[in-house]
Amino acid sequence: MATRAIRLFGDPVLRTPAAEVTTFDKELRVLVKDLLDTMLDAPGVGLAAPQIGVGLRVFTYDVDDQIGHLVNPVLHFPSDEDQDGEEGCLSVPGLSWDCKRKQHVVAHGQNVYGDPVSIEGSALMARCIQHEADHLDGILFVDRLDAETKRAALEAIREAEWANEPPPVVKASPHPLFGRAR
Repeated sequence: MATRAIRLFGDPVLRTPAAEVTTFDKELRVLVKDLLDTMLDAPGVGLAAPQIGVGLRVFTYDVDDQIGHLVNPVLHFPSDEDQDGEEGCLSVPGLSWDCKRKQHVVAHGQNVYGDPVSIEGSALMARCIQHEADHLDGILFVDRLDAETKRAALEAIREAEWANEPPPVVKASPHPLFGRAR
């Protein structure tokens, strides 16, 4: 089991848009395994590569007995129906707020071998897919909160016990192509 340190709110890698994956090799398979191991150990329902310091468009998920990953996701929304519900993030540990998301989503992308795949989800799965895809664009769920809730969230984050911890020391990415995020 290879778990990695999860980057916390304030780390610049979380605000940096991730690069498209163009090489589908052993290093990518190791990255996805590390993401899965870290997500399951945390535990969480999703984890994006930037959350472990890797600036690539990859995320994993574990929702309703569906465990998997998606590389280079593109989202489509089959309806305008919204959902409101509690949302948290492994990069904002111990805190959650109500966040509006689309009720249904279809995500197209690739697996670790470059084969095309699609994931369709509603409710929690839709929320997870949208949340993780946001991470790949440098967007955190607190950015999606209404103005009043966002102010309260940022205050709670500033006061959180983990907010003043030094970031993890990362010497270099074990993935030669992924060295941009340090």
